Amino acid sequence: FIEYQNEFTTEGGKLNDAVKEVMERTKMLENSSRLADICREKGVKVIHAPIVFEKGHHEIANKPYGILAGVKEGGAFENGTWGAEICEAMKPKEGDLVVKGKSGLCGFETTNLDFLLRQNGIKNVVLGGFLTNCCVESTMRSAYEKGYSVYTLKNCCAATSMAAQEAALEHNFGMFSVPTTSDDVVEALA
Repeated sequence: FIEYQNEFTTEGGKLNDAVKEVMERTKMLENSSRLADICREKGVKVIHAPIVFEKGHHEIANKPYGILAGVKEGGAFENGTWGAEICEAMKPKEGDLVVKGKSGLCGFETTNLDFLLRQNGIKNVVLGGFLTNCCVESTMRSAYEKGYSVYTLKNCCAATSMAAQEAALEHNFGMFSVPTTSDDVVEALA
């Protein structure tokens, strides 16, 4: 579960207004929370991949552009702040794993995600989170190239607009994953 942090998920988060419409229309937070609980009940490992920066965001270039410019300028996802915390609905529980070192867009680059997956014998990766067409897609592409079987949850992701959400689902997800839903995963686990 990628970046289910207060900055995105919760009223008052620095990026919540940008994703609120898509979150509400897709019910992605409710779908994700329900799926995480069912996965735990069925013995499926739940992994959280938060993005975190130190005060001042020195990990990001002095003259950033694109999405990281907004993150740095807005002081988002600063370590030790409420905004960087995983939201209440998705808080890690006993047995969950939390990826360390994510300070970029891909869940694999700069992190211990591949190590966690290999150490736990995981070959199937099911992805959801923020942003659909950014960190979710970047992680999806890397997982695909690393040889994992990748399933991306269409109803557990949010972008900054429905147009961006639908474009990613229609044009990109099927190239690098099996697009699916939380209901399909629950059914497969039954």
